[in-house]
Amino acid sequence: MEITLHNRQRKLRFSLAWLRRLAPVAVERCLRHPAWPGAPLQSLPEVEVTFVSDATIARVHRDFMNVPGATDVITFDHGEIVISTETARENGALYGRTLDQELALYVVHGLLHLNGYADKEPADFARMQALQERILAECLEAVK
Repeated sequence: MEITLHNRQRKLRFSLAWLRRLAPVAVERCLRHPAWPGAPLQSLPEVEVTFVSDATIARVHRDFMNVPGATDVITFDHGEIVISTETARENGALYGRTLDQELALYVVHGLLHLNGYADKEPADFARMQALQERILAECLEAVK
C-alpha cells in the first residue's frame, strides 16, 4: 500500500519529510491490528493524508459531516485523511507533544479509523487511544 502526504496550508511549519518517513511505518504497524476482518485499510491501494488549516477542516467537517467547527482529524473510508495543523499545535501543547509528534499521532489515528476502529463510545475511545499511543511510540522509535 502507498501512503502520500500533502501540505495544503501555509500557517504552520512542520517536517513533512519526517512525516513522510514515519507514515509507511505507521501503515505497517496499523495493518497488524484490524478491528474487524475486511476493514477498509486492509484492501486500500493508497491512503492520502492532507494537512490543512482550521478553516479548511471546518469546511470539510460541515460539508461532509454536517458538524460546525474545526476538528483534528477527519477520515474517509475511501482512504483520505484530512488533518488540521492548527488544532494539532493546540492539542500538542496541551499534551506535551511537538507539532510533528501530534501530526504523527493524527496520521496513526486516521489509519486506525480506516482499519475499523471507532472512538465515539467511551470503551471504544479508550481501546483506540491505547493502541494509537503504542503504535505512535513504535513509529517514533523507528524514525529517530
